[in-house]
Amino acid sequence: MKSLIFQFHTLIQQRPQLQIMNINASIIDQRLQSVTDAIRQRAAEELNINDAGKLKSLAFVYFCVQTILDLEDAHTFDCLTEGGGDFGVDAMHISEEYDGEFTVSLFQVKYVNNLEGKTNFPENGITALINAIRFLFDPTAKLEHINQRLLAKVEEVRSLIRDGYIPQVRALACNNGIKWNDSSQEAIDRSGFGDQVTWEHINHEHLINILQASKPVKDTLQLSGKAVVEDMNFSRVLVGRISITEIAALIERHGERLLERNIRRYLGLQGNRVNEGIRDTLNSDEKNNFYFYNNGITLTCNSFSYNALQNGDYQVRVENLQIINGGQTCITIFKTLQDSKIFQENIQAYVLVRLYQLPTDNDDLVQKITYATNSQNPVDLRDLRANDQLQQRLEMDIKQLGFNYRRKRSDTGTKSTDITSGVAAEAILAVWRQKPHQAKFFTREHFGKLYNVIFTEHLNGAQAIIAVQLYRIAENRRKRPHPNAPACVRYASCFIAMQMGKRLLKRMNLQMKEINHRNFEDANQLINQYGEDYFNHSVRDVQKALQALYGNQEISLQQLSATFRRGDLIEKLQQMEIP
Repeated sequence: MKSLIFQFHTLIQQRPQLQIMNINASIIDQRLQSVTDAIRQRAAEELNINDAGKLKSLAFVYFCVQTILDLEDAHTFDCLTEGGGDFGVDAMHISEEYDGEFTVSLFQVKYVNNLEGKTNFPENGITALINAIRFLFDPTAKLEHINQRLLAKVEEVRSLIRDGYIPQVRALACNNGIKWNDSSQEAIDRSGFGDQVTWEHINHEHLINILQASKPVKDTLQLSGKAVVEDMNFSRVLVGRISITEIAALIERHGERLLERNIRRYLGLQGNRVNEGIRDTLNSDEKNNFYFYNNGITLTCNSFSYNALQNGDYQVRVENLQIINGGQTCITIFKTLQDSKIFQENIQAYVLVRLYQLPTDNDDLVQKITYATNSQNPVDLRDLRANDQLQQRLEMDIKQLGFNYRRKRSDTGTKSTDITSGVAAEAILAVWRQKPHQAKFFTREHFGKLYNVIFTEHLNGAQAIIAVQLYRIAENRRKRPHPNAPACVRYASCFIAMQMGKRLLKRMNLQMKEINHRNFEDANQLINQYGEDYFNHSVRDVQKALQALYGNQEISLQQLSATFRRGDLIEKLQQMEIP
């Protein structure tokens, strides 16, 4: 990132006429070159996009989705719906359901080659998003001329709605310019969606702030009243009280750079009971009791210093400050206090703060503290599990078989020999643990409640690779189905992969626990030679199971989606004899 900025400044000095460019817009424009190269093949195969201009626009959609939602490459591309019949939605992501709700992120993305960064997000883009929300989330609305990628996601959403889950919608308008105009805002206000839909503008400035999140934060915290400071085993602890207006100012200065180690992404105000409760308290007559209602904020730093000769109200200088618990609280405070009137009314509201100065070479301690302070609520625990012994051992075992196990997330592209821990978890749970519905729809728990089910002491590298190879075949056919493929192919990849695993074991006359490095090459060769046959036969298994479950009645796409989410077919498939 620094080299790109340096190159751009050098270019400006050499050619003054380029000074009208917005430097952040230019940095994003350069980044899109590598993104374009990375997605070119899949864009041609899955979306039939080859034109250079359309490909660059798609690259910006991809880049926005990946950066905002923090997804891996494969999952990012799977969100893309751009193309004919996209209903004004360039990308769509569906979260897991939690507490009776689920979140759908809809992306409408506009990219222009003018890099001044002064172009408004177009009004027709806002109109398209409003129309999409009005029709896509109504299970009774008939959709025509909609592409299959988007239709599969919409039917999954409608299936959840019919099952009683409530959608919370994020409408993300992304461009390399400025926010929508007043006329567009009036259209949003007239839409009548209320708090169930939140509108966000994302542009090059926002994206750059996220990309620069790794820059260490150096600042001063103004505490209020008394504080307790104690030395503990080469570490130091400060417990005190800080005004929420100070928290808002801290977030305004540093934004997401403070949340690099915080594993919980911001869930928004609407539809999140905890965040709504924080906002409501700050808007109520009980704002001065906020200190007693909130669990507080936990921060880490490399060092902190203050004037110990004072009696209180310390100004604490901190180096490399990070919020490891309470990120939701901090951002909700910041967003709520953006209203100047509310800001003034909350000057006397405080929150508990715990500041830990930890040894700079003890990442394991930071990891354990982050896990302990966050694990009481649903979070993505994959990064926290990355350094445990099971993951390290699996990485070593997989490497010896010619593959690369990526137990930690990375922003570099993946090769065919790369296996991410997230894909491995999904594949193993579907193929070997025979829980395909949990593999597909319980991804939040793969490194939580289901971790010990997936990553057992007896799991070896050969078993993990074989599961992933089978899963990839099913996933590739889900993403690029043959023209005459049955509808279940788009919904049943994990169920199909499970049946493929049974066929492989039958062919090898082995049990799963007998797969190891000694017969790995034989298994791999069989997959390369007969993988497509295994897939086609397994699709027929799923079709037979569906018929056994529903008889000859017509099955809607919403029924299909609901059936695979609930796992109704597992018992039927387990009763089948594999020839």
